[in-house]
Formats: sequence, C-alpha cells, structure tokens
Amino acid sequence: MDTLTPSTLEAAARTFAARHATGELVAAFVAGSGISLAAPGWEKAAEIPYAEVFPFPVAELPGHTPTVTLWRKRTRGLLVFNGRFHLYQGYGAAQVAAIPRLAGLLGAPVYVATNASGSIDPAVSAGSLVVVRDHINLQATSPLLGEWGRWRAPMFPDLTDAYDPALRAAAAESARAAGFAVSEGVYVGTLGPNYETPAEIEAFRRMGGTVVGMSTVQEVIAARHLGLRVLVLSLATNMAAGIGGLPLTHQEVLEVGEAARGRLLGLLERVVAGLEAKTA
Repeated sequence: MDTLTPSTLEAAARTFAARHATGELVAAFVAGSGISLAAPGWEKAAEIPYAEVFPFPVAELPGHTPTVTLWRKRTRGLLVFNGRFHLYQGYGAAQVAAIPRLAGLLGAPVYVATNASGSIDPAVSAGSLVVVRDHINLQATSPLLGEWGRWRAPMFPDLTDAYDPALRAAAAESARAAGFAVSEGVYVGTLGPNYETPAEIEAFRRMGGTVVGMSTVQEVIAARHLGLRVLVLSLATNMAAGIGGLPLTHQEVLEVGEAARGRLLGLLERVVAGLEAKTA
C-alpha cells in the first residue's frame, strides 16, 4: 500500500539537505535496468542507500543498485539515482514518482531519466538509443491522484511539451557523438512485469509507439508537475515480442545495458557539459 504523503516526502527532502551538501544542483539523473551512470570529471561526494532517503520500504530488483550518488564540482552538484521504483513491484504511483519529486524539492531544475526498453519499430535495432519525444500512458494510474494533485498547482498540468524540445535536440547530437544509432520516438508505458504479447506490440505500433517499457511515465508526469525540464533517453535493449522472433528475458536487457555502458558514460558526460554551460 502507498503510504507516502506530501508531508513525509518534504520531511525526507529536508533531512537529505541537512545531511548532504548538494551545492547548486545542475540536474538529477535516474538509471534504468542494466544501465550504470557516472559523472566523469566530477567528484563523488556521497553514496546514500535508498533506505536512508525514502520513507517507505525499498525492494530489491536485479539490475538496480538502490542508492543515490551525490557528485560535486566546486559549488555545483549532480544527483544520480541508481535504480527506480516500479508499479509492478507493488509501489503506488506516488512512490514511483518519489525520485523526481525529491529531486525537485532539493532544487534540481532538470530531470534526466534513462531506461531500458523493447523496440516496437523494426528500424530501431537493439543497442540503439531513442530520445523520447512523447509517451502513451497505459499504466492505468497517475502520480497526481488524490492529495498529490492538490499539493502543487496546477492540478491539471499541460503535458504538450513534457519532453523538453531543446534538451531533446542537444541530447540527440550528443548521442551521435557518443557512437549511438539514435532517433526520436514515443515511449509506451505498460504496467508489467510480464513482457507484452505480439498482438499488444502490434497495437502499440499502430498507436504510434516506438519503444515499450514498464517505467518512466509516472516520473515524467510528476517532474513536469513540479516544473522540472525533462529529458528521457531510452536504450532499446531488445526487439519486442513478435518482431525479433526470440523469447524475451531480463538477462538480455541487463547484458545489452552493460555492453552500452561506455557509450552511455560518454553521452552522460556530454549531456552534463551542456547543462553546465546552460546554467553557467
């Protein structure tokens, strides 16, 4: 059951700020399954387990290391959340959205989410990077339900440009420089934890989807509600059901993520440098 409330999350943010000198935050990043992020050129100031940060139980998940890393460079800071919360783990929508909300409460102006996804588009091969320009929410919930919608105005946020156009353009250029095959596309968010059927994938394709995954959408809605600029980078780790002709496994997701680690770190370095320049 989701017992997280606005007041308990605000208290968690105050505790975090009192214990850790974040500096002037440039951005907050969150890593998806099999994806490891670091901040080359920055100093690791702290590594804090999620259990010491969030006021609810933290479940384990293969491919995720539930810690938040604080990186510092002089007066500036970066937050890197190593792993996220998923609806299919039994978390409520507010708990899933706790990471971007905490980042926003701590002063991060930008939320950068990475995730692993299945490619719906045969032209997007495994190992490609999709800069998300929009999403389709098939998770049957919202992080703005109940008191969370009243917590901050507006209660009915506009999601027309949920995925920041300027950040998308800069990220696509950086991804190409880092060696990725890259395109823009639509992320279809499903509940999980089962993979989709071939019929579902065909329906998603006809709806305009490019990649499919089990995360991110709730985070984006919450981040935009708080006014954070959002960038989502989706690593296509496999071809979705009915497209690749092979059974789908979580191990494949982790292996492709690990294989792309070097390029992801290079991409992150470029993204951070761009954000630094914009906020200088």
